[in-house]
Amino acid sequence: MRQFLPVEDLARDERFVQTNMAARLADKRSAIPVADKGDAPARKSSKSRGSNNRLTPDRHDASDAARGLMHGIMVGEIQALEGAGRTAHDFEAGDGSGDTIPFELKLDMARQAWDEARHVEISAKLSDWMGTELGEFQENTVLFEAACSNDPVLRLAGVNRALEGLAIDVFTQMKEFGQLADDPFLEFCEDWMLADEVTHVKMGSDWLRKVTENDPDRRTKALEFQQVVDKLFSFGGARSDSDESSFQLARRFRELAGFTDDEVATIAEMDLMALEERKAAVRAMQETASLDSTPA
Repeated sequence: MRQFLPVEDLARDERFVQTNMAARLADKRSAIPVADKGDAPARKSSKSRGSNNRLTPDRHDASDAARGLMHGIMVGEIQALEGAGRTAHDFEAGDGSGDTIPFELKLDMARQAWDEARHVEISAKLSDWMGTELGEFQENTVLFEAACSNDPVLRLAGVNRALEGLAIDVFTQMKEFGQLADDPFLEFCEDWMLADEVTHVKMGSDWLRKVTENDPDRRTKALEFQQVVDKLFSFGGARSDSDESSFQLARRFRELAGFTDDEVATIAEMDLMALEERKAAVRAMQETASLDSTPA
């Protein structure tokens, strides 16, 4: 079987609609509030929610936001399945040096692929339960792209720790959404998948430290890559401890997944910085739009 499959060769049928991250986030139905220069309704909606943007059932756009998020979870699970499977296959068994990985790491990736396959099935059924058809929302393939590195340690940092870490935050929020919406199916399924995600992140934390135990430069490079992915997927502060963000940092579950207090603090600080940068950008756009609409 072919090794190191490029993202262009992922198997998708005609129901899937692929796009880039910017276009996906520009979807007005996103759980992440959208505001741009020509989007007065979005600005008004954001204002009407005050300073609280958490994804809760009382948000006026809760239905579309939750359905879009669940669709995003489903295609993310497909890519996570593909990524874990590729990591188990792409590298020869060895001591972890060079382009080898320990055989036990292969077994963990195989276990994760099995978990993700189950998550795909659960998320597809939840999407149907919530009234969503496959392809109703677009798919961006950044998760699989993070799983295409030639260094398996970067895959552990970018996918298992950064993106699966984000999954911990998102699933925690969706579980809470199910509780508030009095939807036991959503709440139970999210709680179940959340337990698996904590395990996947813990595997990434443990293997990253073990494989780089005697190679501090490789570990530093991997953690720097993780920070790049973490910032990219904070979606301009859409995840942070602030109520202005759609998702909260799930500190307790991240601790269980092997994050140190300092690592969690670093992510929290980075998220808040991203939030402030996005707010400043939105203010600048609104001021420009206001000047453009002022009669000469």
